[in-house]
Amino acid sequence: MTPRFCPPSRSPNVLSHSTLLALISVCLPCWILPAEAQTLPPKDLRAAAVKDLNAPRVFPAVANKAAWTQMASDLRENILVSCGLWPMPERGQVQFRISDCVERDGYTVEKVAIKTWPGFYLAGNLYRPRGKGAGPFPAILNPHGHWRNGRMADEETGSIAGRCISFARQGMIAFSYDMTGYNDTQQVPHTYASDPTNQLWSVSLMGLQTWNSVRALDFLAALPDSDVKRLACTGESGGGTQTFMLGAIDDRLAAQAPIVMVSHSMQGGCLCENAPGLRVKHSNMEIAALPAPRPQVIVAATGDWTKAMPWVEGPAIESIYRLLGARDSFAHARFDFPHNYNRTTRETVYGWFNHWLQSTPSPDPISEPPFRKERDADLLVWGGGKPPSDALNEAGLASSWVNYAKGSLAALRPHDPAGSAKMKSVLQPHWRHALQLDASDVKVLVELGTRREQGGFSETELVFGRAGAGDRLAATLLAPAQPRTKTTVVLVHPDGRRAFRDTLGLPRGAASAFLNEGLTVLLVDVFQTGENWDAGAVSKRNAFKNYFTVYNRTDMQERVQDLVTACRTARQISSGHQAVLCGLGTAGWWTLLAAPAADATMAEASGLNPSDDRALLAPEYFAPGLNRFGGFAGAAALAAPRPLLVHGLGDGMNTGWIEDAFTAAGAGRSLNLQKQKSSDPMLAAWVRNHLR
Repeated sequence: MTPRFCPPSRSPNVLSHSTLLALISVCLPCWILPAEAQTLPPKDLRAAAVKDLNAPRVFPAVANKAAWTQMASDLRENILVSCGLWPMPERGQVQFRISDCVERDGYTVEKVAIKTWPGFYLAGNLYRPRGKGAGPFPAILNPHGHWRNGRMADEETGSIAGRCISFARQGMIAFSYDMTGYNDTQQVPHTYASDPTNQLWSVSLMGLQTWNSVRALDFLAALPDSDVKRLACTGESGGGTQTFMLGAIDDRLAAQAPIVMVSHSMQGGCLCENAPGLRVKHSNMEIAALPAPRPQVIVAATGDWTKAMPWVEGPAIESIYRLLGARDSFAHARFDFPHNYNRTTRETVYGWFNHWLQSTPSPDPISEPPFRKERDADLLVWGGGKPPSDALNEAGLASSWVNYAKGSLAALRPHDPAGSAKMKSVLQPHWRHALQLDASDVKVLVELGTRREQGGFSETELVFGRAGAGDRLAATLLAPAQPRTKTTVVLVHPDGRRAFRDTLGLPRGAASAFLNEGLTVLLVDVFQTGENWDAGAVSKRNAFKNYFTVYNRTDMQERVQDLVTACRTARQISSGHQAVLCGLGTAGWWTLLAAPAADATMAEASGLNPSDDRALLAPEYFAPGLNRFGGFAGAAALAAPRPLLVHGLGDGMNTGWIEDAFTAAGAGRSLNLQKQKSSDPMLAAWVRNHLR
């Protein structure tokens, strides 16, 4: 097949202009998300709306450059949090070994081992130009896809060595490196970190491979003959995922070419492509758009999930380049092949990289001359042997990352106002992304229902939810006839609103106590409680199957979001009332996690040892990344200096950290931590004493 290069918004396949317009007109709704709904759905849609890696995704409508800048910043943070790289670990000088140089016509090949993490070694092969002077040269990372032979793959549909040899002959350095569990890099398997408890610490195979790519780029940048202003990356399939992930978080890439991976209809089918939390709100399309305006070409194939590139993913990503005034920095191509990185595709990438990295006049394809790959045995770094003696096994490596996370949290424990500010700058974004909370500017819709006067108080039924989010929360507003403070208590229980009604339907328990104290009360049925309970959805929501947490919020994440939304609703419908959260029973734990969004919080903390990772896997408590921001204690610390009561405390809570956070914020008197459970009148009195 003759290579055909695709400029922006044009297909490399032979399509008539009228046919292409028809395809675009039919498929346009697939890639641009319509404006958010301005009415609530007839019922809460979330429990049954479970997404997976094959669920078609849409590209969000982006109003202007400022809107994209904000979205891009938010998405980058989410990527780093989901991969366990927020904040990015200190990298320091990269340690590597280069050996066994072989000279060939126009290039050399060497073996490389990089120590990317204490006790972990990444292996690969370095191809350098020969006979073209001392450089500096452009340098290109080459992650590979799920070929059976990994970086040794040399087939008609793809040759990692072939493209590296060609890059070197063209005057560019190329480094091919292993996926985890392939070839030399087998000290941990390609199923690394699959134990569910690792999700609590954001330890994942995708996080490890993303980190390896960052360190591989550090390696290229450290070479004396590389040009740090002309670094690039290209890979196919799973290597395409590694390419756009690296481009999303590392602006050192001057160009990139993810091959046969960017798709609206399939997001990646391997553990190494599915970090928990990564695609709850966004898809690979938005991730692939993050490098804009830096040059990028995306190549697709008619025989795989990227076949819609000419009219779905390509135009969607191009819209961001146009928005940023960089239309010519982006191109997409599609060829009539099955899943591949074959010669036709490679020649397209050669032209693109030479144009942007070596200033050739045109990005048109460059013909690939014949090449000959070295024998596998001559490319292997360890020669069939074992890596260095300090190489960690799977359990050891996962423990190393967990211990790193614990050390990072300990270093953030505040002791003065400056320490408090630093803690919040790191953990506040982590808290928001780990719990998958919407930004504070998302519109809240409220529908008021019947209002009844009950003698001393009024009772109003209402529903509320976020615009376009699919949630519909049933609630009851209880307002005293003579309120004593401008305070609304958002009161929740795992049994929903009925927990606060007696047999006659009148307020009881905490609801009655708050009303008697002259406080307004908002009773809410949060996700999968009360009226929102959907028994048929339970079997669909197994958090540990089908990469559930990559694409969906867990039950607890949904409930925490509902509490955050409830706080905003309480302020919205009550003319600026302070919103106080109060959670009883298991709901106390959800309330504690939502505390940073409230003006004050009362949380029952009984029935759970939060230091027991296995216990945290229960649906009532589970959220990926929970422990990375300090868990329940971390959320409590982030609530400072706002008043906080935690009662019914058992074992396992890091109360010392909470106390230090409030003291550092100058709010020691606003914190109450107690082992005994507070009675309903005591809770009401606490609000009276702390919010006037």
